[in-house]
Amino acid sequence: MQVNPLSLRSAPLRFVARLAVATTVVLAPIAASGTAASAATAGAPASTAAASTAAVSSATAGAATSAALWRPPVQSRWQYQLEGNPTYASTGGIDVGICVTPQTGGACVRPTVFDIDLYVDAAVAGNNTTPNTAAVKAIHARGAKAICYIDAGSIEDFRPDYQQFLTWHKSHGNSLLGKPFSDEFPNERWANINNDKGQRDFLLQMMKARVAKCAAAGFDGVEFDVVHAHEEGASVTGWNVSAATQLVYNRALADMAHAQGLSVALKNDLSQIPDLVSSFDYAVNEECFQFDECDELKRFVQAGKPVFQVEYKTSPSNFCTKANAATLNFNAIKKASDYSLKNQPYKPCR
Repeated sequence: MQVNPLSLRSAPLRFVARLAVATTVVLAPIAASGTAASAATAGAPASTAAASTAAVSSATAGAATSAALWRPPVQSRWQYQLEGNPTYASTGGIDVGICVTPQTGGACVRPTVFDIDLYVDAAVAGNNTTPNTAAVKAIHARGAKAICYIDAGSIEDFRPDYQQFLTWHKSHGNSLLGKPFSDEFPNERWANINNDKGQRDFLLQMMKARVAKCAAAGFDGVEFDVVHAHEEGASVTGWNVSAATQLVYNRALADMAHAQGLSVALKNDLSQIPDLVSSFDYAVNEECFQFDECDELKRFVQAGKPVFQVEYKTSPSNFCTKANAATLNFNAIKKASDYSLKNQPYKPCR
């Protein structure tokens, strides 16, 4: 069976990148591409970097009222399915009726939140351009909510808007597309979120178009993936990205989602949670138990915001008790150990 390109997502790539590091030690206007070069290059002071995209924040702030946003309860069982199954073609390849016995035992339980891709899997739709509206409608019909998956920090060559990224990259001194996430996954390259040639302005313009598609398809929230370039460093990404620059980009993404009536997840970027928890409505995390990083996510739960957490390699018997405990109170699940994100396997902790 041909591997779906959506399985080439950040979880395995982040895993490979971390190993490499270890071995070596709503429609508010966004600035258009081609704007004047900004001072927010790698290592720029926070105040300077923030000024470069102040227009983004000021334009989007207050565009959507807080009451209009869906914000899930701290305890919200979730499912992570980025790969479609042709068996469920009528619902965009998503198994919206999935019901499984949790690690705690008892009767089967159903997700109240589905994190799915913006587009229907090509193996289901026959193309890579069909928004997942059918899945969202089916999810809503069951009383659940839908989060729209978007890769915001790396550029995947199988996306329908890829040519726009490539054209901009070539016309601006090859300054946008960096290194592949790994040798195993060369079809996804780190984006340069600096702005010395207007890269960040262009990326935000492109993300705005993607978020608009999420909103038009009826999604309730958005997950922006790969928003932690500053943690990986130039040896992994190809770009020198400062922590301050990452904050500017991530906050602009959160504002953008809110402006279009969508709540927003912070994906990983654990080191910046203290600075970003107020801007994001919930967290999505991969493998914090695997890497002993879960304590950093407590701030979300303490703020009354859920943590949607997934493990791949670790057995539920080794992490579910910890995830369910009051000290964490995470919505944790186990997915396939090969990092695929199909409807099954799926094991919620509670």
